[in-house]
Amino acid sequence: MSTATEQATTPAPAPQQQTVTFKILRFNPDEDTAPHWQEFQVDVYPTDRVLDALTMIKGEQDGSLTFRRSCGHGICGSDAMRINGRNRLACKTLIKDLNAKKPITVEAIKGLPQEKDLVVDMEPFFQAYREVMPFLITSGHDPSKERIQSIAEREVFDDTTKCIMCAACTTSCPVFWSDGQYFGPQAIVGAHRFIFDSRDEGAATRLEILNSKEGVWRCRTTFNCTEACPRGIQITKAIQEVKRAVINS
Repeated sequence: MSTATEQATTPAPAPQQQTVTFKILRFNPDEDTAPHWQEFQVDVYPTDRVLDALTMIKGEQDGSLTFRRSCGHGICGSDAMRINGRNRLACKTLIKDLNAKKPITVEAIKGLPQEKDLVVDMEPFFQAYREVMPFLITSGHDPSKERIQSIAEREVFDDTTKCIMCAACTTSCPVFWSDGQYFGPQAIVGAHRFIFDSRDEGAATRLEILNSKEGVWRCRTTFNCTEACPRGIQITKAIQEVKRAVINS
């Protein structure tokens, strides 16, 4: 008879590979007039990531498959894409968290021009971010000592400092899909980080920018952005705080 100690140390069975179908929305501007779906069969483990599967497809089946990636650990934000209809980071999405019995769909994020396969033109996204002046604005000469900030003052905007600019929030927004002029959730989050920074002196200017017809008032509070954020930022809450700041300014 096995003892309790022996039973407790029995190793768990090793995970088994399974063949999974990946259905990828392909587009080559040199050859295609419109995007089209292409399926690939890949042998993966449940603990593999979608990024692992894409890398295997590119390395072993079709070297022309194009996607962005960098750190592969959810820090750079470069591999944001729509996986099974939701914006996610491919490097953080595990096969076991998807329904692998059905084809896993992978496509480029929406609302930005598709350049090739899973790569989009990020310039409109970055332009909106630049327009809200995402940098510390202060007056006078460079300080001779640190600009001191209390823990309580930091907590006011701490959540929005987590943004990795993956564009998952902005490209999950129905308003952004239909209105390319809307700043989008990420730009508002970027502005929030400085509007509520006690060391900054540019809040009034940023609030004036965001009070335009394509600013915070275009938000319809659908919460898509908050659900899409891989960093768990309470984006809709941040937008509401900026709206209140505009009203009170």
